Amino acid sequence: MKKGKLVFTSHTANLALMRDFVRRFLDAYPFSEKQRTLLVLGIDEACTNVIRYAYAMRDDQTIRLSMEGLDGCVRMRLRDYGEPIYKSLNALGSNRPKPGGRGIHLMRHIFDRVDYFYKPRGTELVLTKNLE
Repeated sequence: MKKGKLVFTSHTANLALMRDFVRRFLDAYPFSEKQRTLLVLGIDEACTNVIRYAYAMRDDQTIRLSMEGLDGCVRMRLRDYGEPIYKSLNALGSNRPKPGGRGIHLMRHIFDRVDYFYKPRGTELVLTKNLE
């Protein structure tokens, strides 16, 4: 079982570092290049939502990303400590996305499972992609 962990601040310049980290992790799994690109795009969208909504564009807040390869899937956990914004954004991720809600709709299309866990401080987003 492969594991990876990245802790970074909410500065948008760190998204490139995060994308490289995710891509390198995914290289060990039998995803097509298209699937890999979509998975990177999905986690990038999730991080962008954290920066924009949970942290209100503050660039000095902590984001934790952990990834693990399990039997039959890859799981990514994104943890923030900001405002619990996903409760209101969940409604935007319906089949009729509204402006600002397309990212959640995209994540639900890319990943096989999208789960939000609301903490007393922040949110943990768990994204699961099955190995095909």
